[in-house]
Amino acid sequence: MVALGSVAFVFPLYWLVSTSLKPESEVFLLPPRLVGSHLEWENYAQALSKFPFLLGLRNTMIIVCGVELGRLVSAPLAAYTFARLRFPFSNVLFVIVLSTMMLPYQVLMIPQYLLFRSFDWLNTFLPLIVPSFFGGGAFYIFLLRQFFLSIPREYDDAAEIDGCNPLQTYWRVILPMSLPAIGAVAIFTFMGEWNDYFGPLVYLNETHNYPLALHFKVWEVIANSGTANWQQKAPFNQLLAVATLVTVIPLVVFFFTQRYFLQGVVISGVKG
Repeated sequence: MVALGSVAFVFPLYWLVSTSLKPESEVFLLPPRLVGSHLEWENYAQALSKFPFLLGLRNTMIIVCGVELGRLVSAPLAAYTFARLRFPFSNVLFVIVLSTMMLPYQVLMIPQYLLFRSFDWLNTFLPLIVPSFFGGGAFYIFLLRQFFLSIPREYDDAAEIDGCNPLQTYWRVILPMSLPAIGAVAIFTFMGEWNDYFGPLVYLNETHNYPLALHFKVWEVIANSGTANWQQKAPFNQLLAVATLVTVIPLVVFFFTQRYFLQGVVISGVKG
């Protein structure tokens, strides 16, 4: 059963790669062919000659790295405050933070847009990056808080005896012990920002600022339209060649970091 389930998940990826290597005449054959008559590796070269991959990759990495930095700085600090420090109404404040997860993005979209427009931040990466420096998101605070709770408080007491204040305890004791959870947050963030389409669509107006997700969508629309032309119209197999490149990068990242991801998620569900 597990093998059959894995086939259901793997087959779309196989079809994506297979079609990207087929001749154009075999893409829409009926019945479809699982493998083309021959592999056309030049589909990738031709697609990259038309698609602004490096520009989109640069913009995507700017956004991803900016959000990673903001989230990995602010979310652990907020989570540490809720998990290890004692202050009035801490539980109430934590519930309020969690309640923000119930607000759909569409409710916040217009107020945020008006706010960032008043800052003159439209058509820049700032609306996509700066919010991550203010808490990092309720889900990530919750995930890290659960991990911090699993760490025995004796470590805090020992650090306090050695003369550490709470910030020093966080930096020298808690944070080094929390690398699996930090890694899980980093992977979640990378995947989310890499695939983010709606945020850049709202705030970015010029194509030279588009990340890969937006570039690909614009290229897909133009390539399948009968009017506009962006350098050259792309056949469907070349579209899928670009889609394969865009998909492979996060898959490679997840493959090499899945151990930290699974460890961080599993342990975060255990309260010490």
